Amino acid sequence: MNIEKDLTRERARKALGFSQGRNSPLPQQRKTSHQNIFLDNLMKQCYTPLMKVTLTAKLKLHTTPEQFRALRTTQLAYRDALNYVSRYAYAHGKMSNKVGLQDGTYVEIRARYKIPAQMACSIPRQVGATYKTLWTKVKQNAAQRKAGITKKRYKGLDQPPKYVSPTLTYQLGHDYSFKTEHRVSILTLQGRVILPYTAYSKHVTMIQQDTPIGAAKLWYDKARKQFYLLVSLEIEVADPTPETHTSVAGVDVGVRYLAVTSTTKGACAFHTGKSIVPKANHYARLRKRLQKKGTRSATRRLVVIAGRERRLKQDANHIVSKRIIDRHPHSLIGLENLTDIRERTKRKRGKKATRKQRKANVAYSKWSFAQLQSMIAYKALLRSSMAIKVDAHYTSKACPVCGHTCDANRPNKGLLFVCQHCHYTLHADLIGARNITMRTLLARQDWARTGQLSVAPGSLDGPDVSVEEAKAARLRRYAELRWMPDTSPRASAGGI
Repeated sequence: MNIEKDLTRERARKALGFSQGRNSPLPQQRKTSHQNIFLDNLMKQCYTPLMKVTLTAKLKLHTTPEQFRALRTTQLAYRDALNYVSRYAYAHGKMSNKVGLQDGTYVEIRARYKIPAQMACSIPRQVGATYKTLWTKVKQNAAQRKAGITKKRYKGLDQPPKYVSPTLTYQLGHDYSFKTEHRVSILTLQGRVILPYTAYSKHVTMIQQDTPIGAAKLWYDKARKQFYLLVSLEIEVADPTPETHTSVAGVDVGVRYLAVTSTTKGACAFHTGKSIVPKANHYARLRKRLQKKGTRSATRRLVVIAGRERRLKQDANHIVSKRIIDRHPHSLIGLENLTDIRERTKRKRGKKATRKQRKANVAYSKWSFAQLQSMIAYKALLRSSMAIKVDAHYTSKACPVCGHTCDANRPNKGLLFVCQHCHYTLHADLIGARNITMRTLLARQDWARTGQLSVAPGSLDGPDVSVEEAKAARLRRYAELRWMPDTSPRASAGGI
């Protein structure tokens, strides 16, 4: 029985391109982050080999004054323990091994901070994950400096990482558990406390119906002096197949228009950021003045403004992603792979750049495109759709009608696209969305033919093939794609 389960799981992994290690169908592509099928680390939580979607249920905890103090004391002790383990890891060769950290700090954590046993095991694990992330960034920066992509040295490990947020992690069955009548039992330094909670009705129903539950985070809203328990829920969804994903759509992201979508039938939609971007720019100017002032009150005000700006962008991304998914059910949605886009694109910075160029660099570095793409990814799975990443190379410079690609196709780098070969003219963002749509369609066709979903269709494969050669092979195949201009209806504009 176990052998049959393993075979079924392996077939599902291979059918969707989830294979890893020596069983990976794309050994060369896995070495480059820009050829990954799915959406970076933020999106890996939305994709698992068994196609499970992870949601977060936000439970509002109703506490008495004594329970409030117990939770707050536990949070602060947990944060102090994290910083202690971080200093220990830094002093011992910037260690990232969670087993070694636990062996060296477990006894001290229990004795000094009175942390319960399971939480004392979670702390070294969290610190080890932080150091692994930092080491990854250091190695990536070293490779980029060697390749001449950047001259800046990453300084994340020049000193021990400091944990500022008091948010702590609870493990189900050890640190917290659910009771009847909308109550939850939570572990503190003084023992367990049983608290009533309220939450979104659908999330409460899922918890009561024995939905698989994972770890939780105890989060404190300082402005409202309110505790929330953020519980992760796992929902199983049907395995995607080419037969269930009958439509194809492409999404181009930007600043003037947060997202522009296009389908193979020519239907398109513009999701403008006209009402959102000016507010974000106002917060940026206000933050600059407060940072220049540098007083304690200015620092406190900066914290408030940061929260407002974060919520503003998060709300805008939620609205845009929901509208996109509602318009494209049962679809394969293509998204641009923007991993390391700042390092991969050549921009003039600093004193070499003009005032207009510096202003453009600031504008493109402010919006959270990764967050928008991650929201589209997990919402797509809930609506029987799926999001994949496709190459973003020259999507706004390549003509979808004749395939001609050059910088001159974007006069003055504006919003107008004019092909210098066939003189096809259209909105530049819509051109990008259509190119993404065609590349997504190519990936779906190969998926239906081979049974493996690859975002690099037609790439060369083998130990002697370089990244540049594989990229050139993909671009040659993309250049063969053609869009029929006479089938495109008028674009429908949508906004926030």
